[in-house]
Amino acid sequence: QVQLVESGGGLVQPGGSLRLSCAASGSIFRDAIMGWYRQALGKQREWVATISNSGTTVYSDSVKGRFTIAKDNAKNMLYLQMNSLKPEDTAVYYCKLRWRSEYWGQGTQVTVSS
Repeated sequence: QVQLVESGGGLVQPGGSLRLSCAASGSIFRDAIMGWYRQALGKQREWVATISNSGTTVYSDSVKGRFTIAKDNAKNMLYLQMNSLKPEDTAVYYCKLRWRSEYWGQGTQVTVSS
């Protein structure tokens, strides 16, 4: 059974930074494709970034150059470093693990506001 728990969200001013974390249980983390998604109020969930099991990263155009996805296989941890945050980054952020099936965390709220 895979469980994902996000943390690190909060309120930050425009231009600020946050680092989200996602703790994964289970033994498949090293082989899984991991991703971050977000869902703003009243909008559909959208993809933010992906990191493959080999460490290849891909970003949506809306966050490219500002966000960095990374993982620590030894700790079963996924991260999202978010810099130069904008009000439009406000959303609930979810991590996803994909390995034969898909698993989602419960989400962490990020609010960018002055």
